[in-house]
Amino acid sequence: MKSTTPTLTARYADAVAYATAIHATQVRKGTSVPYIAHLLAVSSLVLEAGGDEDEAIAGLLHDSVEDCGGMARAADVRARFGDRVADIVLGCSDSTDERWKASVGYWTRKRSYLDHLAKADDATLRVSLSDKVHNARSIATDLQRYGVDVLQKFNAPPRRILAYYRGCAKIGKRRSVSPALLKPLRTAIDTIEAYVEYERSK
Repeated sequence: MKSTTPTLTARYADAVAYATAIHATQVRKGTSVPYIAHLLAVSSLVLEAGGDEDEAIAGLLHDSVEDCGGMARAADVRARFGDRVADIVLGCSDSTDERWKASVGYWTRKRSYLDHLAKADDATLRVSLSDKVHNARSIATDLQRYGVDVLQKFNAPPRRILAYYRGCAKIGKRRSVSPALLKPLRTAIDTIEAYVEYERSK
């Protein structure tokens, strides 16, 4: 997968401010951590994996359509940050309709997204896997701190959660995604699996 050396401009600072504003009242699921912490982490991972400024901005905004207004938000992102950023953000969204998302089960949504991700362009794949790395690492950390009960917040059995992240890792490997993403993703998956297997054996 081709990568570039990014140059960050005032557009990136604008995107940080925009993401902070639209997610201002949100926290990470099951925590009191401001949601912007996740978005900054994803953007950082994008840069570490060789992404350019558009991709880093998309990392900041990757949940904006799914969680902050659907297609109206996508239009605003497009007007502010350009077509490429908006297209990546849309490519990272497993739903643009919050009502549909609420009505469909976890595995139905995630299996559909895996099919989409397998065909995504390199930039979208890099941003999406950066999101998966941070999410999986957060799950692994929470398991170490609080135990397997933290998985209940996902409304999905552990085997489905693991299947989703394994599916993402397989796509990344097949598409030669940077080891900066694949290695921590696999490590997090292994940690999650170890905790789940330990609980099953008790």
